[in-house]
Amino acid sequence: MGCFFSRRRKPAQDGQQQPQQQAGAGQDAATGEQKAPQYSWDLRAKIDPKDYTFSGLKNETVGRLPGKVAGQQFIIQDCENCKIYIFDHSATITIDDCVNCQIFLGPIKGSVFFRDCKDCKCVVACQQFRTRDCRKLEVFLCCATQPIIESSTGMKFGCFQYYYPELALQFKDAGLSIFNNTWSNIHDFTPVSGENNWGLLPETAAVQDYVPLPSSEELKAVRVSTGATKSIIPITRGRRQKNSDESCLAVFFAGDYTTANARKLIDEMTSKGFQLVQTKEVLMKAEDAHRVFQQSASEFIPLLEKGPVVALEFNGDGAVEQCRSTTNEVFSGTKVFVSESKASASQDVDNFYNFADMQMGM
Repeated sequence: MGCFFSRRRKPAQDGQQQPQQQAGAGQDAATGEQKAPQYSWDLRAKIDPKDYTFSGLKNETVGRLPGKVAGQQFIIQDCENCKIYIFDHSATITIDDCVNCQIFLGPIKGSVFFRDCKDCKCVVACQQFRTRDCRKLEVFLCCATQPIIESSTGMKFGCFQYYYPELALQFKDAGLSIFNNTWSNIHDFTPVSGENNWGLLPETAAVQDYVPLPSSEELKAVRVSTGATKSIIPITRGRRQKNSDESCLAVFFAGDYTTANARKLIDEMTSKGFQLVQTKEVLMKAEDAHRVFQQSASEFIPLLEKGPVVALEFNGDGAVEQCRSTTNEVFSGTKVFVSESKASASQDVDNFYNFADMQMGM
């Protein structure tokens, strides 16, 4: 254990003024009494756990505004018939023993863990998603890794669909990519033979019918939209059955406008009736490019050093032709990889997403 030594002062010589000790450092300026030294960690704002906990609530609407959680961990427990909104990013969130609640959780840097909850409807964005001993949860989910359910039944999942002005920056603060969303790739840790503990929500499911917009005056200040076209997360089909046997892979490379360009292509293609199946943002190396881009790899390898690529899979008859013509018209000055033909496109999709899943440990 370290020891602290105080240095004895030299007596003041004639004509010299004794230096005064700073108030707060060791002596009280008003009384002259010695005080305990203050250290930098004493000056930090004290965190009150009550500010990061909702516990034992019934029939209430509660929430936290943007900037009020700021990356701390949060606890929700023993709530019944409540509407709960966390409009900020957090470190981790645990939800225990909640019944018939409607919950929105902004981006979570780590994990969200539901335990012993039932009849809840949720909108959640996180790095890791897990449930244990839950019954009848309906979740609009954005999850960067494979969601896991354990000893849970009647689980339903849809794609995260939400917007408010601060949400994009909160995703960045939580270290989450809007393009990495495995919402429909559920792993059931405790499957039961002949039964299915989870399924997908209807494609027509509207978020506000499950988790309504906040009605309290304080929370209404957050300008929320649940419209698909405004959603921060691109709406994907995930593991739903594809409408066509033709898919197309488009890959954007890192640059100042990568996200904007990817969103523009999504808007262009979906407005023409094509469906966005899945998206991914991931780093690639030269050997990965050879595996995915094959003969055209050398054209794209120099671009990989700038950062991660964003890949999009579109589905629908004529997807390849439409995607190629759109990228030529709209992104003529930008290098984009697009499948060359219907024949090669399905292999392009498999090559890229098999690589991406291995890269992300899926």
